[in-house]
Amino acid sequence: MTDSTYARQQLDQLLQLMTLRDAGNDHFLAESDNIGTPAVFGGQVLGQSLQAAQLTVEADRPVHSLHAYFLLPGEHAPIDYEVTRVRDGRSFSMRRVVARQGDNIIFEMNASFQAASEGVEHQAAMPQVAGPEGLQSEHELRQAIIPHLPPYFHDKTLAPRGLEYRPVAPVDLMNPPKREGQIAMWVRTMDTLPDDPAVHRALLAYASDHGLLLAAIAPHGLSLFRGEVRLASLDHAMWFHRDFRLDDWLLYVFDSPSASGARGLCQGRFYARDGQMVASVMQEGMVRPWIRR
Repeated sequence: MTDSTYARQQLDQLLQLMTLRDAGNDHFLAESDNIGTPAVFGGQVLGQSLQAAQLTVEADRPVHSLHAYFLLPGEHAPIDYEVTRVRDGRSFSMRRVVARQGDNIIFEMNASFQAASEGVEHQAAMPQVAGPEGLQSEHELRQAIIPHLPPYFHDKTLAPRGLEYRPVAPVDLMNPPKREGQIAMWVRTMDTLPDDPAVHRALLAYASDHGLLLAAIAPHGLSLFRGEVRLASLDHAMWFHRDFRLDDWLLYVFDSPSASGARGLCQGRFYARDGQMVASVMQEGMVRPWIRR
């Protein structure tokens, strides 16, 4: 299989994952993908939940913010998304989404949508970092540690499917140094996406959950792959500022301003290559170092 065939296959699987089946009465059904995480990958639930909400809103009202809570670890199994049409005003629409597996509510999200409007504009400047050309992909870096992981992980992607991440300053994943400041990586889909902006937004929500909590352990030099720490997303908020394409490179920069009480707070920004800030992210997660006795 050629690299281009593999890339197209991976992205087609991701697009299929984000294709929800309409079950009637604003219920939508979706499959799950096991990428190697103990529970279903949180970004998958974020992306699918946003897709479900978008299916109930007019296309001329794109999402501008979402606020979500991960309530229970999801299983690698189908998920039912129930959308409540909270409000449709002159400029804004609000949707509430509840994700269920069996009798369990595993996730809840509120999302707000807005018709196009004009107003003042400003943004934080894009950091000056090396471009994606010539950087090693995260997939290549992770392949080097596969032999050191349990057999269960050997056939897993260990990262969101259909996306390519390129860290600007890679570190040893098994023995990371203590580091302060921002982490930066480039991200894009592995092949061309449809022109539907709603698909790009859902996939950016999917992509945004990957790597973000690592900022909370970077100052402590802890390794997730050596089993030194347990991470789990608790909540996730996202704001969409400007149009973008995820099949072109976006710079994802993130850091952790605080960690305490077995929780870490992380914040991130996405920039297009021309310097436009297209989205912002905030997430708090459980951060529990394993105590070896």
